[in-house]
Amino acid sequence: MKKNKILVVGAGFAGAVIARELAEKNFKVTIIEKKNHIAGNCYTRRDSETQIMEHVYGPHIFNTNNEKIWKYVKKFGSFKDYVHRVKANIPKGIFSFPINLLTINQFYNKKFTPYEASKFIKSKQIKFKNPKNFEEQALSLIGKDLYLNFFYGYTKKQWGVDPKQLPASILKRIPVRFNYDDNFHKAKFTGIPLKGYTSVIKNMLNHKNIKLKINTSWEEAMTDYYLHTFYSGEIDKLFKYKYGKLGYRTVYWKKKIVSGDYQGTAGINFPHLKDKHTRIYEHKHFTPWEKHQKSIIFFEYSKETTKNDIPYYPKRLPKDILKLNKYIKDAKKLNNLTLIGRLGTYRYLDMEDVIFESLKISKKFIEKLNK
Repeated sequence: MKKNKILVVGAGFAGAVIARELAEKNFKVTIIEKKNHIAGNCYTRRDSETQIMEHVYGPHIFNTNNEKIWKYVKKFGSFKDYVHRVKANIPKGIFSFPINLLTINQFYNKKFTPYEASKFIKSKQIKFKNPKNFEEQALSLIGKDLYLNFFYGYTKKQWGVDPKQLPASILKRIPVRFNYDDNFHKAKFTGIPLKGYTSVIKNMLNHKNIKLKINTSWEEAMTDYYLHTFYSGEIDKLFKYKYGKLGYRTVYWKKKIVSGDYQGTAGINFPHLKDKHTRIYEHKHFTPWEKHQKSIIFFEYSKETTKNDIPYYPKRLPKDILKLNKYIKDAKKLNNLTLIGRLGTYRYLDMEDVIFESLKISKKFIEKLNK
């Protein structure tokens, strides 16, 4: 009998939330994960040499304005308040980022008030009636000087294309502030789990109606044994790339263990093209309540996704959207399968977005069955 058996593919936040919600409604959930661990790209572990909590697939800072989401995730682990402060290392010096009043004053060697800075930046703006791409959006917001120093090289390294080829919407996520606020995130609730993200996911999956299988790849035949499948893998892979592969950027890191404090903060961006890496992360600064003699640093690099790489950032270029719409059309024909998460929906989603959507999908699925 498969009337209450559910298959969830992927044990990251998207799959874990859906598994938990359905398990609490007495569905028998099997969740499979092709990696040898749970938590997906949020996976954290204690480094054996330093005992620092390492964000193995790059750092994750949980932030949200949605109190319901904040309360939900805290049911599965204690979170410590954390303020993420980022710097940018450019030939002219090291500056606060996102661009704020301190950045503007230091960069232009001025002592502007907020009003004066706002007026000055407006004079630098190159206006476009409807910015068509990343570069036009940046120039219309901050002008040529700040764009070339803080965004052009970084964007080119991160995405592997000229910023003119990227949609304007990417830059809308980056604020410009006319005060001295250097908190990277403006969310009401911001924190990092005390015992790491792996512990949070583990607690989510700790339910009598959930069966976990790691080192297990999804096969199409599996769906025959379940009432419904929730799939968080790549949408193009699901359909055997019949319309072609979707574009992704991936990131990788060169890890070093050093003594003491390497850079004095969790993250520094390197926007200049002469620096091959895009960022340096220092992991012990993500847990300032802990004390460590040594330090773990990650040099982060970006590149095109190849066969054996983990896809991170959907590029969503016009040619990708054309393919995506075809895949979505095919997916809608599958009544017993739902696509979830960043890869399943081919969208850039933060952790709070993934949790919100997974809760919504679970609720809708249960309501549909009840009808």
